[in-house]
Amino acid sequence: MKKIVIREKTYELLENHKEAFDLEECKEKMTDYFDDYDYLLGDIMYGKLRLKGFCDKNNKKWNSINDISKKEDYLKQNLLIKVNT
Repeated sequence: MKKIVIREKTYELLENHKEAFDLEECKEKMTDYFDDYDYLLGDIMYGKLRLKGFCDKNNKKWNSINDISKKEDYLKQNLLIKVNT
């Protein structure tokens, strides 16, 4: 696991799909809003980084919308695929 530091907090980069992680762009988007989440997922939509927080069930911020077990569902719903015809 690669460790990164943003806003004096240490994170572990668990997945880096297609080597898309950009530390500087992530630093720009990271705010204290995300401090209470157990996991952060970043995806690119319209050329912009979006961050979403996810939690384990024992986290006080946990609810069905941010349940980490639904990460794959979130990715499937937000995946944009261009079909070449």
